[in-house]
Amino acid sequence: MDKLLGLLADGQFHSGEELGEQLGVSRAAVWKKLKAVEELGLALDSVRGKGYRIGSGIELLDHKKIERCIDADVRTQSEVHTCFITDSTNELVSALGPVPAGITRFCLAEHQTKGRGRRGREWSSPFGSTVSLSALWQSGEGTASLEGLSLAVGLGVVKALETLGARALALKWPNDVLWQGKKLCGVLLEVHGDPTGECEVVIGIGINVRLSDEQLASIGQPAVDLFRVCGRTVSRNALAGQLINTLTHLLDGFGQGGFKLFREQWCEYDAFRGKEVTLMASTRSVTGRYMGVDDQGGLLLETASGLHVFNGGEVSLRQS
Repeated sequence: MDKLLGLLADGQFHSGEELGEQLGVSRAAVWKKLKAVEELGLALDSVRGKGYRIGSGIELLDHKKIERCIDADVRTQSEVHTCFITDSTNELVSALGPVPAGITRFCLAEHQTKGRGRRGREWSSPFGSTVSLSALWQSGEGTASLEGLSLAVGLGVVKALETLGARALALKWPNDVLWQGKKLCGVLLEVHGDPTGECEVVIGIGINVRLSDEQLASIGQPAVDLFRVCGRTVSRNALAGQLINTLTHLLDGFGQGGFKLFREQWCEYDAFRGKEVTLMASTRSVTGRYMGVDDQGGLLLETASGLHVFNGGEVSLRQS
């Protein structure tokens, strides 16, 4: 399948005979593989006398191209894996086994079948249309030292996207990247280990790169993709490489100084500061004026009873 998609990725027509010769299979086998391509959700054009094509073309993840986008110093601190389809990159990045000390592992997939968002929601990742990346990072300072990490990661994503031309981005506490109020990227952290000792964090990032109108509408909340933000096609491989660069440096800084090193920058992108908001948890909701975040990434909410601090987890935020 990956070889067939590699042939069709240029957006040009390829005859069934040509595809069969390139793949070393019969015309009947080519037809079955083409049906499987459509089952991935890719729009396949078929024209008699011309053959088959993926209408707008597609850029597949290419490990070598990603490596070329990674800074030399980052290569010595990272381990990068790409795959075709997986249940979840968050699960895959841990399933590959122990990570050497001082190394951050990154995993990317063309498509996730069971991608997860916050609060148990499904994260949609249509084939070849997003960047689904997970990082496995180790810390010796305990889980308590990781407060505010999801906010810092969101800031890192914004910086990577700006390097590739995105503008007018905003951050929604605790971990969404927005553009004009629409969701462009989500971050999910899973922490395991000792509250005061060795621990590891799986950082899952999903960025909409280029989705159809129908795919965006199916997400279930206002959403946007990088193509619409930048007004042009952005290379998924360049984006993956830039994310790895930015996150590697960010995690190094966070390990030394925590979220307070990033708080001032994060506040520059804060989507809701000074606005009336409602915080929703599983059993209650609280409304007040959103006053930003503290040095640990806790949300500051001014209510009739005073100023209160709320931490992440299963708490969500919306404008009142």
